[in-house]
Amino acid sequence: MRASRRGLAVALAFLSSLVAGQQSDQLIAERVLGPQWKQLSRRAGMIFAGTVLTAAAQTVTSQTAATDRLVPETTPAVQLSFHVDEAIAGVERGQVLTIHEWAGAWSRQRPMSKGQHFLIFLYPPSRLGLTSPVGGSLGQVALDASGQNVSNHAQNWDAPAPDAPKPASVASIAPRKESRSQPGALPEAGSVSVVQLARAIRAARGE
Repeated sequence: MRASRRGLAVALAFLSSLVAGQQSDQLIAERVLGPQWKQLSRRAGMIFAGTVLTAAAQTVTSQTAATDRLVPETTPAVQLSFHVDEAIAGVERGQVLTIHEWAGAWSRQRPMSKGQHFLIFLYPPSRLGLTSPVGGSLGQVALDASGQNVSNHAQNWDAPAPDAPKPASVASIAPRKESRSQPGALPEAGSVSVVQLARAIRAARGE
């Protein structure tokens, strides 16, 4: 009888610890990603922590939805390649992922340069093969030099004023603008890890 009660107590303690851990991860995710972090997580088709390999302007060649025929497009786009360091959804760890993003959306987001580390939330590719971070700069979380923790300056960047209307897919989640003196500023560097955010994101997606 005592052994049974002891086992039940251990199980309850474990469940309590698990629930507390999940709540802690969710609070961290909200603090880093903003109050719409669950929507952000669910709308993304690809989510990963990765290293920027290349970023180059080009005119894309797209694939139509109806056929496998390649059709040249005049849409100015930016080609970006990433090494996937931590796969969360829609990609595989170690994968080299190359995407194309409409240049107009790129110009209003946080610049990304070779060697930088980011936690990225990307829309599923469109019919033309284009994608972009969900919510613009909100879907780009800067990581520290190790690529394993959120940078202290992850959200301390304001997009320039737009000179043209945003596509509906990008405008559906408004980027958060946060100053360094705001109460919601990030904790000290190294205290929020990609692993913590990944747990919360997967839970929000029901995975």
